[in-house]
Amino acid sequence: MGIPAERVRESLDELAKREPLFAAALAEAGYPEPRISDRGYITLLRTIVGQQVSIKAAQSMWNKLQAAVGDCSDPAKVLAASDETLRGAGLSRQKMSYARSLAEEVICGRLDLHNLAESDEAAIAELVRVKGIGRWSAEVYLLFAEGREDVWPAGDLVVQIQVGRLLNLPEKPGERRVRELAEAWRPHRGALAIFTWHHYRTSVI
Repeated sequence: MGIPAERVRESLDELAKREPLFAAALAEAGYPEPRISDRGYITLLRTIVGQQVSIKAAQSMWNKLQAAVGDCSDPAKVLAASDETLRGAGLSRQKMSYARSLAEEVICGRLDLHNLAESDEAAIAELVRVKGIGRWSAEVYLLFAEGREDVWPAGDLVVQIQVGRLLNLPEKPGERRVRELAEAWRPHRGALAIFTWHHYRTSVI
């Protein structure tokens, strides 16, 4: 469901009051569009399919997978698909393993994507137990699919680059430094992450 647009704007307005450099960037780039994905299995499966490939390639693989197995929202369909079928959709051996691991976790009930822990860190821990889901994927899922407003994907390269640029730092801060800096931006870090991606695209264009 993502963070509603109104909440993103409210959070960014609050951060702009705290940090004049954010206010200047917001005036320059404007408010970002909300980033919204569906809650549940299919969004995490798409995340696995799209790992380490371009957006265009990920969409092509997803289309092939849908055509090959039918209803991708049903984990049983993916679990039942042969190696040949999944390979034909463009999945590597590693991604096949990840997709099946996710399907198994959902089918057996070890992972209930509609009842994740209320604590963000506890929910991240539940997600990263799935083979192929790292911290970044878990954080982005919680931000875009659950609309958790204080999730902060500090390991994201664009987030690191843009925090450095927004604060006029002499060099790109690493993940640890970005997490330290962001403590002052609670509980609005999710909106700021969305803004960093928006600002990056705006500055590139």
